[in-house]
Amino acid sequence: MVKFSILALALCGSAAAFAPMPTSMAGPNTANAATRMQMSVDNEEGDSRRSFFSRVAGSAAMGAMAILQAPMPAFAANIKTVNARLVQYGVPPIPEVPKGFSPLAEVWGKGKNRDPLLVSFVYPTDWIVTLPSQDINGEDGTIQAGEYGKGDTSTFFVYSDEGKIDNIASQSKDFFQRAIIKSISQKGNNVYQNFKTVNIVPQTVNGQEYMIVDFKYELLTGAGFEVDRRGVASVTSVGGNVEVLWCASTRQRYKKTEEQLRTIAGSFRCYADGLGSSKIVYEDRDN
Repeated sequence: MVKFSILALALCGSAAAFAPMPTSMAGPNTANAATRMQMSVDNEEGDSRRSFFSRVAGSAAMGAMAILQAPMPAFAANIKTVNARLVQYGVPPIPEVPKGFSPLAEVWGKGKNRDPLLVSFVYPTDWIVTLPSQDINGEDGTIQAGEYGKGDTSTFFVYSDEGKIDNIASQSKDFFQRAIIKSISQKGNNVYQNFKTVNIVPQTVNGQEYMIVDFKYELLTGAGFEVDRRGVASVTSVGGNVEVLWCASTRQRYKKTEEQLRTIAGSFRCYADGLGSSKIVYEDRDN
């Protein structure tokens, strides 16, 4: 509101603030000459001042528009609120949230075209969160958080090609490569090249297996550039599919972001059992 008030003042108050002042009357000829000279000066100064305030107003308007168009960070949820939601679904709460991070717990699959999953992880507080959209055809999109202008992202993906995997820790390197490639290539197979799985480390949390996978690839942009990307993913299997939370950044930023990305991937939890109950408010789903 303050910025728009300043803009209004610049637009509405400039003419009144710099209105021409009356000249002294020494005599008819002198007065006429002085008046003409003063009017000429006033006109030049007025044009200059109007031009100046026009530029100020234009700059202020552009600044205001930039503020309006800039994406705002999602509201940072309170850990007590998130844990209360997790407990409501009968799953373990998040034990702690690292400094500078915010917790997230969302249901993926509220639409009639998807089977529900409860997804939780932590993300840097200044990142922007994107959630699935709902319409008459069901649900579209995914759960994602990122600092998109810098190329830092974490994205949830359901890999359905191979169904449920009972012992995901026993899967081959090729399996995880297929799952992550499918995760990063939703816009087509021509968006990446030279994908490589670097390292795979299993972890078990509350009896559920998650595989932490380091990977790298080259992103092919629409402008013809190749961007080196580095990332870490957490892969598990609940319900009837395989679930992936993949986190990535550019190679140049990875030294700075690696710890953040590992924290996100390591915090990933996914649940399917019991989510078909009336606890979930479904959009366009028959109960």
